[in-house]
Amino acid sequence: MGMSAAEYLAENVAGGHPELPENTTGTLRLDVRDGGRTEHWCLIIDRQEVRVSRSYSEAELVVRADREVFDRMAEGHLHPAAALLRNDLTVQGNLRLLLALRRLFPGPPGARHPRTSCRGDGR
Repeated sequence: MGMSAAEYLAENVAGGHPELPENTTGTLRLDVRDGGRTEHWCLIIDRQEVRVSRSYSEAELVVRADREVFDRMAEGHLHPAAALLRNDLTVQGNLRLLLALRRLFPGPPGARHPRTSCRGDGR
C-alpha cells in the first residue's frame, strides 16, 4: 500500500505549489472519517502557498469522506471530482476549491504530462 492521506498531507502539501493558479486563495477543511471518529485537516491556500494544520476551523469548502477515499486520492488512484460524482465524498461550499484540491494530490501512477506525451521523446 502507498502513502496514507494523513502522511501525504503532513509531508507533501504544505509549502509552494507552482501547479496552482496564481490567483487561487481559500480555505478547505478535510473531514476524514475513520470508524466512529473524524480527523480534521485545514488547508489555507494563498496563491501558490499552502499551509496545513490539524484543526476544526470554518472553511470555504468542507470535504467529507472515509479514510479509504482520501488514501486513494493520496495514492493518485482517485480524482476528487470522480469521487464526488460517485458519492464517495461530499462537499459543502465553494466548489472551485475542489479543483485546487485536485492539484494538491498526485496524478495517477505512471501518468505523464500531455506536453511530454506530444513530444514523443519521453522527456
